[in-house]
Amino acid sequence: MDDVRFYGGQFLLALPGMADWRFNHSVIALCVHDENGALGISVGEEMDGVTLRDLLESFEIDASDVPDRPVLRGGPVEPRRGFVLHSLDWAGQEMVQVGDKWGLSGSLDILKAIAEGRGPSRYLVALGYAGWGTGQLEKEMTGDSWFLADGDTDLLFDTPADRKWSTTFAAAGIDASHLVSGAGSA
Repeated sequence: MDDVRFYGGQFLLALPGMADWRFNHSVIALCVHDENGALGISVGEEMDGVTLRDLLESFEIDASDVPDRPVLRGGPVEPRRGFVLHSLDWAGQEMVQVGDKWGLSGSLDILKAIAEGRGPSRYLVALGYAGWGTGQLEKEMTGDSWFLADGDTDLLFDTPADRKWSTTFAAAGIDASHLVSGAGSA
């Protein structure tokens, strides 16, 4: 797999049997990948007992006009740090544009904009992120840990979190129910 190409704007899907249980059935929206490493937001698991309104109110932002929606478990790194994956119809302070697909923002600016009705038309809010050091993701891609898929924005924003893993595999032409853990040998 030395010729594998990946970049921000793709999905990393955890394969069955991945050694790190924290990524079981994970779908990671890859946002940054460069010579320093990679950063992505897990979009396949909702946090129990944490909603967008709860998060906004914790920052003393009026959440009365905001539809309540779940907050995602974005990854094991810095689990108290918030991120918003969003459509490109909003750009603000410190936004990272992920190809021509979506934006990644981590400032209070976007949360205030959402609460005031002037934020992006599509968004997901997550706490934490998945990160890889220099060369780490490339090494993991040569094993049986990750499957790389197209980062479809409709799938990202419109598919419920608990269905993203199987739906993303299906979009790639793979029936996830046939995946098994471990590799065979011939």
